[in-house]
Amino acid sequence: MGRNNERNIKKHNDKLHKEQDKAKAKKAARAEKLKAIVRKFNEEKNT
Repeated sequence: MGRNNERNIKKHNDKLHKEQDKAKAKKAARAEKLKAIVRKFNEEKNT
C-alpha cells in the first residue's frame, strides 16, 4: 500500500490509531485489575 495519497494516508493513520487505542485500553485494564488485587490484598492483610 503506497501512502502517497490522501486516502491511503487516512486509511493508514486510522489503522494505526485503532491499534494504539487497543494497546492503551489493554494497559488501562491491566492497571485496574492490578489495583483491585492490591486493594484486596491490603484488606486481607489488615483484618
